[in-house]
Amino acid sequence: MNYTQRFNVISELGVIFRQSNPDFPLFEQAYLSNNWFTIDMQIKAIKAWGQLLTKENLEKWLADYQFPVQNVPKTVIIIMAGNIPLVGLHDLICVFISGNRALVKPSSDDTILIKWVIDELKKINPLSENLITIAEDYRTNSFDAVIATGSNNSNRYFEYYFKNKPNLLRKSRNSIAVLTGNETAAELDKLADDIFLYFGLGCRNVSKVLLPQGYNLEPMIVAFERYKDIINHNKYANNYTYHKAIFLMNLAPHLDNGFLILKQDDLIASPLSVLLFQFYESLDDVYAFIEAHKNELQCVVGNINGGLAFGQSQSPELWDYADGIDTLKFLEQ
Repeated sequence: MNYTQRFNVISELGVIFRQSNPDFPLFEQAYLSNNWFTIDMQIKAIKAWGQLLTKENLEKWLADYQFPVQNVPKTVIIIMAGNIPLVGLHDLICVFISGNRALVKPSSDDTILIKWVIDELKKINPLSENLITIAEDYRTNSFDAVIATGSNNSNRYFEYYFKNKPNLLRKSRNSIAVLTGNETAAELDKLADDIFLYFGLGCRNVSKVLLPQGYNLEPMIVAFERYKDIINHNKYANNYTYHKAIFLMNLAPHLDNGFLILKQDDLIASPLSVLLFQFYESLDDVYAFIEAHKNELQCVVGNINGGLAFGQSQSPELWDYADGIDTLKFLEQ
């Protein structure tokens, strides 16, 4: 396949995403396989991808790259995460659009959706078959490079196993929000999306907020009420009940609104159903905190230099690469 053919395949995939509807039977199958993937969350993910994969957006993203014809394309293993729906799709698109062969190892948590996408790519253009293969066990295949995303424990294994191959390895990261006290009610409402969308399971979900000294938490907590029904999700409720019990038994100071626990803590990563917060004296302290923890942060939300707009943490552009590492540049090596 030449570049134009590959480009058109991805553009057509965006059309399919935009035409998907809530009654699509695949959504029910994916939910039964992984209860975190509610139909509503799947629809949000599909529609987000549909908005990204327009011809205009793809052209803007890819304009600065060169994709020469390769006599022998590289075979690139993609070991995908499965914390939110289709989280591994960006890596697949990068390998495919660059003309390399993707050897895809889906996460057991996101097998149905990603296999459906691969089937759709092959239907759009049967030549896609030559560039995408499902690998149930990547250790039995030959390959030239690897892209792997997983937990910190998985990453240590990946570093050892793939030490002799070109690799792009990602481990756990978290995102934070910075509030100045001047946020509007609408901005606080959008902050709720940054925290609760996909149940807070994504690395771009806000797990901690930095607050100015003396900040009144009440308006923020009130804004979260829009997500109060999240407690009706069994898996989320189990996490909430567990961590609430732990804090109570340990006499750990915390706030509780009935579906989210807020705890003052210096850490960045929070357990599911827990939002951490920390006070700061000045914005200089905030920037120093961000610099000190830059290798742990995926993104920063807030009205500060370099901050994303509230509500945008789970709406990355195609050129917003995970961990800030340009995947297409990696594939050029």
